[in-house]
Amino acid sequence: MIPLKDDNPTRTFPFVNYALIAACVAVFFWELSLGGRAQNAILAYGLIPDMLLGDARLPPGLAVVPAWATIFTSMFMHGGWMHLIGNMLYLWIFGDNVEDAMGRGRYLVFYVLCGVVAALAQIAVNPDSQIPSLGASGAISGVLGAYLVMFPGRRVRVLLLRMITYLPAIVVIGFWIVLQFISGIGQLAQTEETGGVAYAAHVGGFVAGFVLVWLFRRRRRV
Repeated sequence: MIPLKDDNPTRTFPFVNYALIAACVAVFFWELSLGGRAQNAILAYGLIPDMLLGDARLPPGLAVVPAWATIFTSMFMHGGWMHLIGNMLYLWIFGDNVEDAMGRGRYLVFYVLCGVVAALAQIAVNPDSQIPSLGASGAISGVLGAYLVMFPGRRVRVLLLRMITYLPAIVVIGFWIVLQFISGIGQLAQTEETGGVAYAAHVGGFVAGFVLVWLFRRRRRV
């Protein structure tokens, strides 16, 4: 199930949402420009749990930001084209309405907070990991949680089994979060640490968005 567009117009131009998309795209092209040095950038700016809670340290040449700062820098980095396109598609479809409901300043703070909670959830699940975690998916998961609270019945155009149809947002986002829970449980059952999708970050970000939306959305006058 791939979402393509939602039937939910906005009243204001989603400047912050588009700026976040532009920032992620710009950082990704910067990664590509590094060529063989891109892996060093991932180590320098990606989130490595053992560097925050353990004794792991980067070589002096790569330790360009404090370990705690990688919670924020990692939100704008991606590991490949599909990683970037998938995240930006969800942010483009659902983020504009959340920004419209919250206002630009609140939405930016909300987005960052969801990303922080997502990172902390991933750290809590695997605090000894030395594999860099990166991507905007944790923060975007928070956006999905907020959208589900505010617009559960809005129609979303999706590509489903080679056909395009419309489904309510509660079905599209609900299917996505159930898949994250199931995949996360399967990942926890693995006996060895491997790279891959940070499902704990997705679940943590979604829960953060589902809760924080009640504080950040503006009251509408009838």
